[in-house]
Amino acid sequence: MADLPHIAPDAAMIAPDRTALIVVDVQVDFAAPQGLIGSFGVDLAPAEAAIDRIDALLAAAREAGVTVGFMRVMTRPETDSNALRTWMERRGTPGNEGICRVGSGGEDYYRLFPRPGDIEIEKRVYSSFHGTDLEQQLRSRGIDTLVMTGLTTECCVDSTTRDAFHRDFHTFVVSDACAAYDADMHAHALKALSENTSLLVTTDAVVAAWKS
Repeated sequence: MADLPHIAPDAAMIAPDRTALIVVDVQVDFAAPQGLIGSFGVDLAPAEAAIDRIDALLAAAREAGVTVGFMRVMTRPETDSNALRTWMERRGTPGNEGICRVGSGGEDYYRLFPRPGDIEIEKRVYSSFHGTDLEQQLRSRGIDTLVMTGLTTECCVDSTTRDAFHRDFHTFVVSDACAAYDADMHAHALKALSENTSLLVTTDAVVAAWKS
């Protein structure tokens, strides 16, 4: 990630009273060995490394009084998007839309868990804003800045970050606290976000700013 532009945010940029740490889709099906992605033999080491850093960010956020938001996919057959189902059929991967099925265990949080008072969002598609009240919950708390983490960089983190920008939130993406299943895709997604919507930061830089 050394070739990507990072900044060291000062305390004012991500002030605890108007910033939320957003944790996207750290769930069994996306990150656990027994989850759906793990069952395909995908290397989950990048996800585990990102989760370790999110854990450190959570500790710093809670100590500083930063709002925390947990996003997760919750799907049911009757609410599957026709566009998603058709797209997968046309690309030859029918059935994979059944990720994070409610009641399967795959929708459960993995390693990291919300606490009372945290924002929790259940979503059906990539963006955490689509069809949810995330924006209203953030606005009601006086939040105008989001520090983005989670899985996966090029999909749900990207979609949520872009939607946040479109809704006039300041967005910071923690490059080492996000992960994709392909290193090149992770890097390309970060580059696209840095050129269009967001500032890239590291876990250490965010923790330092909150501790200051």
